[in-house]
Amino acid sequence: MWIIIKALGYFVEFLELMILIRVIMSWVPNARYSRFYDIVYSLTEPILGPVRDLMFRYLNTGPIDFSPIIAYFLIKIVYQVLVRILIGVAF
Repeated sequence: MWIIIKALGYFVEFLELMILIRVIMSWVPNARYSRFYDIVYSLTEPILGPVRDLMFRYLNTGPIDFSPIIAYFLIKIVYQVLVRILIGVAF
């Protein structure tokens, strides 16, 4: 069970890193035209897209995109819940 929890932790850290890289690359001119950005975008958009849609539908955030921050906290919350469930199943 600990292997699953550890693998899940590595996956969460990877997602967080990809979101951070995407945020930083959004500040760099012409970064959107690189192959690396395409990879980061394809890995993070399934998470950030729905969060962004919900935020624009229910919150008026204006031109600032807070979806990476919200997605980061949602990933952390889901991870903590899953870890508690897995620990509860293991013991």
